[in-house]
Amino acid sequence: MNRLTKKLYELKKENKKALVSYLVAGDPDIESTLELMKLLVDSGTDIIEIGVPFTDPIAEGPIIQKAHDRALGNNISLKTIYKIADKFRDFDNETPLVLMGYLNTFIFYKQLIEENKNNVIDSVLVVDIPGELNLKDYGIANKNINTISLISPTTKKERIESIAKNSSGFIYYVTLRGVTGASNLDIKEINTNIDEIKKYASVPILAGFGIKSEEDAKLLADCSDGVIIGSSIVQMIEDNSGTKEFDRIGTYITQIKQAIS
Repeated sequence: MNRLTKKLYELKKENKKALVSYLVAGDPDIESTLELMKLLVDSGTDIIEIGVPFTDPIAEGPIIQKAHDRALGNNISLKTIYKIADKFRDFDNETPLVLMGYLNTFIFYKQLIEENKNNVIDSVLVVDIPGELNLKDYGIANKNINTISLISPTTKKERIESIAKNSSGFIYYVTLRGVTGASNLDIKEINTNIDEIKKYASVPILAGFGIKSEEDAKLLADCSDGVIIGSSIVQMIEDNSGTKEFDRIGTYITQIKQAIS
């Protein structure tokens, strides 16, 4: 049982919802990433999802695409991200860390992931592979790293069972059609789709995409095991990148955590 599995088990046992916070590593700079990770945890984040910068992040909306560009401008790489994660583990050995990125990056750094020195990373979400597959199918094996699968509103019912059974750690339910940062949540459809996934899933189901307000978070937490916040955080990072004063992010995360508690 790695940190992610343990954290989700503990939350479920305590009848609590998980809060996953996303940032792009290296945005606005490498030093700030570590400080932001500390801030997210101190403010109520249960799990940190780290965006691995990529040149063509097709699943991302404009806000996160710009963050990828800024991070790449800082010469961030997966090797650098592992160094950041290693420093994070010096003061926090409990908060799960999830890498969210694209297949080419993980193949290029195959050895790094397979070694996963000191087990600093707990899970990987590969955006651009079918949900039925995982890292092992691409020759990357590490028994201590979960592979999280995506299920969206457009996923056909006949695929849901195989995707649900393949996913480890948790299932990431994409609440919207389109890219990250979109809006207009259809709560009725989300409820229906998550109920369908629950028929086959043995791991928690977390909902992400389009969550902006405390109300959004509460509505989604009511029908899932937790929520994932991304674009709103990344936008606030951009807005405050000049001053490096990120207190507003901490306040926002605390409010979201309270809303889903």
